[in-house]
Amino acid sequence: MYRMSQATDAATLEKILTGAAAAARPAAEATPAERARWLVAAADALDAAADDLVPLAHRETHLPATPRLAGELKRTTFQLRLFAEVLTDGEYLGATVDHADPDWPMGPRPDIRRVKTAIGPVLVFAASNFPFAFSVAGGDTASALAAGCPVVLKAHPGHPELSALTGRIVREALVGAGAPEGIFDVIFGQEEGVTALKDPRIAAASFTGSIPGGRALFDIANARPRPIPFYGELGSVNPVVVTEAAIAARGEAVAKGYAGSFSLGAGQFCTKPGLLFLPEDHGLTDALRQALSGAAAQPMLNDRIAAGYADKLAQLREVPGVEVVSEAASESPSFTPTLLATTGKQFLEGGDSVHEECFGPASLIVAYADQAELLSLLDVIEPGLTATIHGEESDADWIRPVLPALARIAGRLLWNDWPTGVTVSWAQQHGGPYPATTAPTTTSVGTAAIERFLRPVAWQGFPDTLLPEPLQEANPWQLPRRTDGSR
Repeated sequence: MYRMSQATDAATLEKILTGAAAAARPAAEATPAERARWLVAAADALDAAADDLVPLAHRETHLPATPRLAGELKRTTFQLRLFAEVLTDGEYLGATVDHADPDWPMGPRPDIRRVKTAIGPVLVFAASNFPFAFSVAGGDTASALAAGCPVVLKAHPGHPELSALTGRIVREALVGAGAPEGIFDVIFGQEEGVTALKDPRIAAASFTGSIPGGRALFDIANARPRPIPFYGELGSVNPVVVTEAAIAARGEAVAKGYAGSFSLGAGQFCTKPGLLFLPEDHGLTDALRQALSGAAAQPMLNDRIAAGYADKLAQLREVPGVEVVSEAASESPSFTPTLLATTGKQFLEGGDSVHEECFGPASLIVAYADQAELLSLLDVIEPGLTATIHGEESDADWIRPVLPALARIAGRLLWNDWPTGVTVSWAQQHGGPYPATTAPTTTSVGTAAIERFLRPVAWQGFPDTLLPEPLQEANPWQLPRRTDGSR
């Protein structure tokens, strides 16, 4: 009933893009309270359809219905409601008022007021590995809608029926709550996604997926006659550093935690820890093998991802000096976890095969001789989303010089934790230097994600009656503002 496996035809695509352009002004002019109601309505509708959505997601992605998919749907609706809170709070608009000041040190200052506004229709490319949280109604969609931007959602081919059904539910809920007709729609097809990305009516785009795919779209967005912001989340190796003191205090627990983190969901998390830096003579090999013993084979999301993982794993096995710690059964499309190991010297000489992400249930141990070698190893790996350190407070003097190296290559640092849990909150940061993202100053998770789809406009010398409500002297929306330099 919900199958939508064929590409969107040209006439329908044109209708959707036209509708998004027509919806841009009323969506941007809607009050924060109105947009908050739209988001809550979408969340309520998705929750009500859980009994249809979760089994369909399970069938198309092979991910377990519970707790994985049921929990992911709850995360998705929580995220929509959290952005409703962002709208109610109002600080996201950055409303700032500078009254005219004839005595301003730089010379007389005019009355100038600044506020953020919606950037315009946004094209969102859905992810394969999170069919709810990073897909049709995921964080990019929620943050763009919260900003007042219509969304054209390019569905991922890995779950087309789920995308069609989710899209219908979200669209009907939004319009039913008062949003303009063209506020949201779903399109299908790779070429159709490229066509939409090139369309002058699209003002920004976001993407979650592979480095090659994301980079190709990023280049298209920047090659347009009028380039647009492209927020791509691409790849990440997510290194974990363990100190000698941590091994002495809780080595077995570290081994179990790492094994569970890199094999979670068949390693198909963008935050999967792919590199484990251990001191030489760490003594954790047996504990790691034990932690992985008996691990069941897990299916990959689709045949393309399974084949890519198998190829990358084969490349890793062939790198000189890389040894297998825990053997894996490699019967595509299901795999058991693979743990490999090498020395710091061999890692430095191994090139891209060992330095880059391997998407799937594989990870590489790298033994470092001392702090100096560890810093040299961190210097050659690709930047990513996260970097983790497991240590003891007694290690503080040894750890402190390592932290700048970790901060340089990651957007989120973790202390004695594992990166595969990415909560949705006000302080969350899910981004990092390229190739983790194409825009390292932004996040795709957390309330700050809304900032990607807003642009500032300053209003100079306008009479109060012509100013946007957030800048009017009476502050009718009662927003938090900075006035003449004071909050």
